[in-house]
Order: sequence, then C-alpha cells, then structure tokens
Amino acid sequence: MKLFIVPTPIGNLEDITLRAINVLKTVDVVLAEDTRTSGNLLKHLGISKPLQSYHIHNEHQTVTRVIERILKGETMALVSDAGTPAVSDPGFLLVRECIKYGITIECLPGPTAFVPALVNSGLPSDRFTFEGFLPHKKGRQTRLQNLVNEERTMIFYESPHRLVKSLTQFAEYFGPDRQVSVSRELTKIFEENIRGTVTEVLAYFSAKTIKGEIVIIVGGKNSGAKSNDDSED
Repeated sequence: MKLFIVPTPIGNLEDITLRAINVLKTVDVVLAEDTRTSGNLLKHLGISKPLQSYHIHNEHQTVTRVIERILKGETMALVSDAGTPAVSDPGFLLVRECIKYGITIECLPGPTAFVPALVNSGLPSDRFTFEGFLPHKKGRQTRLQNLVNEERTMIFYESPHRLVKSLTQFAEYFGPDRQVSVSRELTKIFEENIRGTVTEVLAYFSAKTIKGEIVIIVGGKNSGAKSNDDSED
C-alpha cells in the first residue's frame, strides 16, 4: 500500500536511475501524465506494466479512484512526461490525499530541469525562489510586480512561444541590465545555455526560431554576478 514518486529523464534517457528502474519493474500500476510518452520509456527499459492516465485535466476526477485502489493493496508509481512529478506537473493533489489517508509515499531523487539550469547559470544558488510558470494572462503583471524587489535568484519555466514575451517583461520590471540565463533543451543533443543581460539574451532569442523546453534563471535585485563563496562581514 504505497505510492512511489518516480522522476523520469528530461531528455537524455541515460539519466534514469537504477532505483527508478527497479521501482517501475515492481509496482502494480504506473500513473502517467501521457501514457504514450511513458509507454515509450517503459518499452525502452524493457518493462511491461499497466499504464493509467493521470494528468492535470483529469486528476480531480481520478484521484479518488486511485486512492481507493491503493487502499485495497495496489502499489503505484507516479511519473510525469519528464522530470519530477508535482514540480510544475500533476502530483500535488495525489500526494496530499495519500498523506490524508495514511498511505506511504516514497519520493525518489532524480532528474528535474531547474537544478542544472540554476547551477550552470553562474548566478547565486545559495538562495533562490522557484516561480515555475508565470500566469498566461490574469495575474501575470501582479506576479512580476511582486518580484521586483526579490533579492534571491529567481527560477521560471517557460514555453518557446512565450519566451520573448517574458524576457521583454523582465526588462520592463527588473531592468534591461538584470543578469539572466536561459537554458533550452537541457540534456538533449541541442542543449543551449545563453547568459547575459536581459537585453542581450532578448536580442539573441528575438532573432531565431525557438523550440524545446525552457528554464529562465534571473538574478535577484542587486545580485550582480556574486558567487556563492563571496561572504559578508
């Protein structure tokens, strides 16, 4: 009677852990954000397990039935299309309900996009705030306004067709000289990490077709390029 949270590769399939493979081999059911994507991963790993759809559009309707099955003795693994479930992906609701009903949760460590993006950005990583995706419309400007005086490094997820819009708004709210790093297609063949001021990075991406998953790292107010080993008296 257990739920495993299993991170999956964000690009490079070699990033799956041995522990994750063993868990996927032993559970009764795999809850998948997209059964086709997860089915391809299981096939690549030589694993055959029943897949059940569990995604942002059906989790409120599905969570009760999933809980009932786990309480009857089934062991399940929750995976997302890429990375760690419940981090800007479905999973929070299920985890909360499992806690409510006393179901054991075992969360495996593994791939997530924002950690390598943060580390290779060159921006301070001792203190940071994960903002995930900005609201598409309503509440977007309010969120940015609330972050104007944020001193910690900020982490955002973004889609390709909104990247230029976000960088333009970062220049408006945070200033054109704020340091940023944009990581695209992490762990994949065409991985790209572009660093500089908002103005410089915006100019780069405005001149090209943008594809792939994106993480934006933004320096906090007055952070400059201060390294982690800098200290203050």
